[in-house]
Amino acid sequence: MMKTIDLNSDLGESFGQWKMGNDEAILGIVSSANVACGFHAGDPAGILKTLKLAKENQVVIGAHVSYPDLVGFGRRNMDLASHELTADVIYQIGALQGLAASIGTAVNYVKPHGALYNTIANDERQALAVIDGILAVDSSLALVGLAGSNILRLAQEKGLRTIAEAFADRAYTAKGELVSRRETGAVLHDATLVAQRMLQLVTEGGVESIDGKFTPIQADSICVHGDSFGALEMANQVKAILQQAGITVRSFIHS
Repeated sequence: MMKTIDLNSDLGESFGQWKMGNDEAILGIVSSANVACGFHAGDPAGILKTLKLAKENQVVIGAHVSYPDLVGFGRRNMDLASHELTADVIYQIGALQGLAASIGTAVNYVKPHGALYNTIANDERQALAVIDGILAVDSSLALVGLAGSNILRLAQEKGLRTIAEAFADRAYTAKGELVSRRETGAVLHDATLVAQRMLQLVTEGGVESIDGKFTPIQADSICVHGDSFGALEMANQVKAILQQAGITVRSFIHS
């Protein structure tokens, strides 16, 4: 049985007067923070505040890169040219690195967001464009991607360290893919159920799919979305049930 697991959340997503999530509370629970870089959410002052809170809580920081889509919160598919997507990734990582360096901390990994995350799981052209962007900045950065997806293999072939990720608050198909947010039951809100599923994931290597079949999922990190309804309670219950089972919540950067 796996004895350690990373718990991450998408943070730094407030924008101006528009508030998203509770970064301060979530950062007291998770071990890794996927911090917005301004393309799908987040403004410089808010991002910097989140970085400071992450540093105070000794939470590892990752760049949550996205398509340039503030209006759609990064959840709309975009068919960007490869060189444009690579440049966008470089730009976003660089911006977050600059803010992090200003307070004496660092960016350790990259996790794509929303539609970009889902697209590059299987779209080889866009996946390679993202990988090229990471390599252009720092080849020591780890890449977080959907467990079982093709991008993890492509990134490994390019020499990147990869982290396979599962989602606490999302339903899975029998093939191990995320159920589309457009479908009923795609997003889970019952904190107790979510926690039990994540214990099953860590101890048994999989979860029950939306159609009731056990689906193998090998993951190094669990994500609880910071913008989900009841995210704080979910994160609390997931961490508690894992620790009660003798499983340590710790960032993959320290593993």
